[in-house]
Amino acid sequence: MKYLKQFLLILIITCIGEILHFILPLPVPASIYGLVLMFVLLMTGIIKLENVKTTAQFLIEIMPVMFIPAAVGLINYWADLKPILLPALILTVLSTVIVMASTGLIAQFMIQKERGKKA
Repeated sequence: MKYLKQFLLILIITCIGEILHFILPLPVPASIYGLVLMFVLLMTGIIKLENVKTTAQFLIEIMPVMFIPAAVGLINYWADLKPILLPALILTVLSTVIVMASTGLIAQFMIQKERGKKA
């Protein structure tokens, strides 16, 4: 029952994100509205981390499986993708490296900043 309640809470936040996407005329995906809303609710303490943690961890663990149908669906568009495959792969690898490097640098900065506060 605990998992069902946690999943329902996550679904409600996601639904509110969809509603915000429908109402607000901004070019922001509904998932981003939901993530920001969840972040704000967690940071303000309106929703406690314990209320969503177990189910959120489960959803993160199964996330790679959710990409399989999309990846298999690309087979239908192989003829369209073949001419741009090399540039797309180069851009994907470069952007992945840039995101990983910037995330690591920011994480290191935040850890050092936190250590400085404690000292």
